[in-house]
Amino acid sequence: MYKMYNQKKIGVIGAGSFGTALAMVLTGKGHQVTLWARKKEHIEDMRSSGENRHYLPGVRLPDKITLTDDLREAADGKDYLLFAVPSQSFRQVLSRTAEYIKPSVPVINVAKGIEKNTLLRLSQTAEDVIPGIRYAVLSGPSHAEEVARQLPTTVAAAGKDHILAMEVQELFITERFRVYTNEDLAGVELGGALKNIIALGAGISDGLGFGDNAKAAMMTRGITEITRLGLTMGAEMKTFSGLTGIGDLIVTCTSMHSRNRRCGILIGEGVDPDEAVKRIGMVVEGISTAEAAYTLAQRYGIEMPITESIYKVIHGEMDARSAVSYLMGREMKNEMHII
Repeated sequence: MYKMYNQKKIGVIGAGSFGTALAMVLTGKGHQVTLWARKKEHIEDMRSSGENRHYLPGVRLPDKITLTDDLREAADGKDYLLFAVPSQSFRQVLSRTAEYIKPSVPVINVAKGIEKNTLLRLSQTAEDVIPGIRYAVLSGPSHAEEVARQLPTTVAAAGKDHILAMEVQELFITERFRVYTNEDLAGVELGGALKNIIALGAGISDGLGFGDNAKAAMMTRGITEITRLGLTMGAEMKTFSGLTGIGDLIVTCTSMHSRNRRCGILIGEGVDPDEAVKRIGMVVEGISTAEAAYTLAQRYGIEMPITESIYKVIHGEMDARSAVSYLMGREMKNEMHII
C-alpha cells in the first residue's frame, strides 16, 4: 500500500537503538541507507555480528544497510539526513556534518530534548548552526525495540512547513509504521522532550513501591505541566493530547523499554542518580531535560512541581520519598485551574 517507487539516498547519523530501527524501516522501503556510528569498533562489531548488539540485541540488520564511521560517507550526496544522536550532542554532530549538507537537503531529527546550555529547542539549535536549514521532526510513542521488530507503531512528522512534513510522512510510512503530520513544531518537540521528566517520576514511584494510582496521577498531572510550559513557549494545546503529547507520555511512563522509567525505578529503590544512569548504560534524556525545564519554569514563572521535585532529587537536594510527600502535601486546588 505504501511502497515507495521514488527511492532515496538517506544518511542516518547515529547508530543507537532508534537510529538503527529507523534505518531498517527505510531500507525495508527500498531506500539506499547509510548508517553512521561515532566509534569504529561499533561499526566493525555490527559488520561482524550482523546486528547492533549493544542497542538492539537479537535483531538482524538488513544486508543492504551501508555501515560507516565516516561522516562524509554518511552525509555527502544524500537526499535526506536523519539525525538520531543524543540531544546534548546534536549541536556538535550537526556542526561536524554541516559542510556536507546542501541547502536543499532536509534534516530530520528524532532526538527528544532541550539543549541544556542554551535552553533552545533542537529545531532552534539546528537553525543556529545552519541558518535556513530545511528541518523536520519525527516523534511519538515509538520504542526502537518494537519498531525494529515491525510491531505496529504510529508517530507524527512536524516541519517548518507542511510540505516538508508531508515529505517525511511519505518517506517513512509503511503498513506497520504509520506517520501523521503536525504543523505545531514547538509542541511536538516540547512534548517529546518533557515527557522524559515525567517518566523518571513514574519510575521513581514504581521504585518506591507505589501502585497504579500514583502512576496515573503522575502522568495526568505531568501532562498538565508539559502543557503549561508548552503554551508559554508557543505550542498549541491540542498537540499535547495527541501522539507526541499524551501518547508518548503513556508509553514512556509504562514500558520497561523506557530508559527514563528504568532509571527512575533505580532512583526510587535508593540508587544514586549518577549510578542509576551508569547502570542503564545509555543516555537518559530526562536527566538533562529536567535541568533545562526547571530553569525555563523559573524564567517564565511557571508552576511545575513534578519537574521541580525531580530536579531536586537528581541534584541530591531532596530524597525520592520526601519528594512524594512534598507533592502530596501541596495546598488544595481546583483540578481544572491548570493553565
